[in-house]
Amino acid sequence: MAAQPPRPVGERSMGSPREAVRAPARSPAWASTQARTPGAALAVQRESPESGLQEHYSNLCMEKSQKINPFILHILQKVDEEIKKGLAAGITLNIAGNNRLVPVERVTGEDFWILSKILKNCLYINGLDVGYNLLCDVGAYYATKLLQKQLNLIYLNLMFNDIGPEGGELIAKVLHNQTLKYLRMTGNKIENKGGMFFAAMLQINSSLEKLDLGDCDLGMQSVIAFATVLTRNQAIKAINLNRPILYGEQEESTVHVGRMLKENHCLVALHMCKHDIKNSGIQQLCDALYLNNSLRYLDVSCNKITHDGMVYLADVLKSNTTLEVIDLSFNRIENAGANYLSETLTSHNRSLKALSVVSNNIEGEGLVALSQSMKTNLTFSHIYIWGNKFDEATCVAYSHLIQMGCLKPDNTDVEPFVVDGRVYLAEVSNGLKKHYYWTSTYGESYDHSSNAGFALVPVGQQP
Repeated sequence: MAAQPPRPVGERSMGSPREAVRAPARSPAWASTQARTPGAALAVQRESPESGLQEHYSNLCMEKSQKINPFILHILQKVDEEIKKGLAAGITLNIAGNNRLVPVERVTGEDFWILSKILKNCLYINGLDVGYNLLCDVGAYYATKLLQKQLNLIYLNLMFNDIGPEGGELIAKVLHNQTLKYLRMTGNKIENKGGMFFAAMLQINSSLEKLDLGDCDLGMQSVIAFATVLTRNQAIKAINLNRPILYGEQEESTVHVGRMLKENHCLVALHMCKHDIKNSGIQQLCDALYLNNSLRYLDVSCNKITHDGMVYLADVLKSNTTLEVIDLSFNRIENAGANYLSETLTSHNRSLKALSVVSNNIEGEGLVALSQSMKTNLTFSHIYIWGNKFDEATCVAYSHLIQMGCLKPDNTDVEPFVVDGRVYLAEVSNGLKKHYYWTSTYGESYDHSSNAGFALVPVGQQP
């Protein structure tokens, strides 16, 4: 029978139906701390990272009658090798379940129970990536225990782990007074309830710099709560509120975020993908950007912005000198919108470095206009255009840009090739956040050409 971890004294049971937290079949199920025998406690004390994390993990699994996860064992072996080489400072432990380069056995809540016991004393590990695993709310509980013990941890990736509102509540509450700088909760359905706990946490926490709550099913109430809290929070530099569950056509969330941008002068990156933003919404944001002097990365991709909305953005870019990266992918700005932006980038703006207009129904004229901007504006160095309508003039224009050195091959998502004397454009795997949700099957997973947005505007601890 598997050994039982302690039930948190004074806390409600996470195994009750009301909490909807079910421990796995072999999961530790909350026994008393006193149930440990003196011999077992002594054995744990004798274990130390100096004997090797791999050996420590194997011994602890045997002691707790827990099945050894070969994937964890493999990763810990690599860390041991790094430590032997003297590379023990600032290690990020990558146990992500979407690793395509090695055989993966997904980490469960009970696996993380053992792992957290090992890592709590490893002061040389300051980052932990356990994304795309099966931690659930049980694993979230052990993540909170690890955060309480491991004060050197500044980066934690829990994305897509089936953590629900109860697990989100536990994590938010433990962050009230912590040293963590970057937390990724992406894809965990903490919903509006969990989002409200994170918003409350930001009223108190003064260390967290980057928070990713994209695809977490946040509701209108929690999005407005974040906007309200960020008017006063001076620590958060980047926040991802992608794809909330919103109802209605009033764009309330955008109105509140716009008000926040007028008062917040610390936020550097704002992600509002899939917020159902229309032209009136982008107008609210642009009005705020006249007064904001800190935001450098604005992501409004996958919305409903048309060429009329580009009038407001092009106008604010004439005076705004801080915005460096704008993601307009998957909107519908068309030729007219591209021309508005091109005029501003050619004649006025000298701060924007990267622009993504992927899949915006832009035809040859608008794309050629944007290419001309890059010839006169040397600051404007990155552009992403795939998914639009390429005619021959477009293909020739971008081919010339690359040949002249005005556009580096790593700074765009197209590559010219010639067939029968005619120039065409092929797609290449570059972008502002190409590897945000997945890793490549070869090469560097976090190559700058694939994640140019984060390379140009680095915030928080990157993996």
